[in-house]
Amino acid sequence: MTEQNHALPDSADPFNPAASSLSGHVDGSVMDELLSIRSSIDNIDATLVFLLAERFKATQKVGVLKATYKLPAGDPGREAAQIARLRRLAEDAHLDPAFAEKFLNFIISEVIRHHEAIAEDHQASAKQA
Repeated sequence: MTEQNHALPDSADPFNPAASSLSGHVDGSVMDELLSIRSSIDNIDATLVFLLAERFKATQKVGVLKATYKLPAGDPGREAAQIARLRRLAEDAHLDPAFAEKFLNFIISEVIRHHEAIAEDHQASAKQA
């Protein structure tokens, strides 16, 4: 392995990208290639987290709007359209559409949970005013 792969993690971030139960059991060149690919995966994962954070910032605004106008937390028509759209996108990207649907359903359930909490907070604030 290269020195870079043996580097200790930053004390502010305990993640060690070179952590592996395969170390010492796999040829060094294979391990280097594996760590290189995993580095790309780590970058993609970080991007996904930041994208999800941006998505949830937007859905929080939707939640406030819905709470203000007493709209329901969920919108089954919108959700069905989004699922159908995401399944098509997944097929185009050669990603399992069932996986994409499960992923979006999880996100939708979290968004609805957040919208319900925002509505409760909004109602409590209105009662205090």
